[in-house]
Amino acid sequence: MKHTLLCLAAVLLASTGAVNAQNKKSDDAQAQYVRCIAFYNLENLFDTIHDEGKKDYEYLPDGGMKWTSYKYEHKIKRMAYAVSQLGTDYDPRGAACIGVAEVENIGCLNDLCAETNSKYGRRLKPILIEGPDRRGVDVGFLYDSTLFKPAKVTGYELKAHYADGGVIKTRLQLLVSGYLIGDGRPEKIHMIVNHWPSRYGGELASRPGRDTSAMLTMHICDSIYLKEPKAKIIIMGDLNDDPDNHSCKEVLKARKKPEQVEPKGWYNTMWIHLANGTGTLFYNGGWNLFDQIIISEPLLNEDKDSGRWAYWKSQVFNKPFLTVQEGKDKGAPLRTHKAGVWQDGYGDHFPTMIYLIKKK
Repeated sequence: MKHTLLCLAAVLLASTGAVNAQNKKSDDAQAQYVRCIAFYNLENLFDTIHDEGKKDYEYLPDGGMKWTSYKYEHKIKRMAYAVSQLGTDYDPRGAACIGVAEVENIGCLNDLCAETNSKYGRRLKPILIEGPDRRGVDVGFLYDSTLFKPAKVTGYELKAHYADGGVIKTRLQLLVSGYLIGDGRPEKIHMIVNHWPSRYGGELASRPGRDTSAMLTMHICDSIYLKEPKAKIIIMGDLNDDPDNHSCKEVLKARKKPEQVEPKGWYNTMWIHLANGTGTLFYNGGWNLFDQIIISEPLLNEDKDSGRWAYWKSQVFNKPFLTVQEGKDKGAPLRTHKAGVWQDGYGDHFPTMIYLIKKK
């Protein structure tokens, strides 16, 4: 009897501790204003119509993927649900800003926003500038018009060549500068959306393209810092490299730990997840974390009591609905296609997010 009572007491204490921990999590969030900034590779969000000058033939009704209106509409519905859920763990309004990759054109983003807004009550608007990518995919940007106001949008083209002299035709780097609004005085934030060159030909052989992309990103950031020495900058995107690869660790010098970040330095908010065995894409039986969000030192080290936006935490958004539920790929992203077969899934990458907080 005594043993039974002791066990019961232990269970009650454990339950109380779990409840208290959950309450503390809720209290921490409720004591602050919260904003979510996210990135999501949408995995070949093509429409069904040929765009002149683009190699989109695979994603046409008579192409290799048999990409029909039925499949496109399913894809939009899937992505709209996923997008609607980003950030809702701490803010029911969802993400304020979402950088996206692998989008064919602004029409696809218009369709995605229309579905998300009508079905889930969001207020998203799209931004996209066409770039020189050979397949015709671009990076883009979605924003909640009640939470963020764009002020300036610029596309930067990578001017680089392969070792054989061929021109690298890849996605633009999209700089969106604007103001987080809605809770007190609006505050300026700069966001650079990236989709760096792939690892086609191998990681080592293709490394120069990503290293050069990282140099372009640093050029953009240096230009911002010249005008705003305390600028709050967010670098996000599918970098086709992990946090510990050369482009991120050595060229960007994005650090693993906050205490390693020097003035005007960079903190890689995703490195901690990779170190813990969490990735955003599953390839050849292993995880990579290409979908990174890197922040500037002023955003990292902002005084949490200042009444200005400061970095709080990061997240890999790998909810069960986005994942394969059984088989050898259990836990991996539930893709749109696998080996050319339509899976009616979401995408081959998990979204990533950071949360900014400001004292109420």
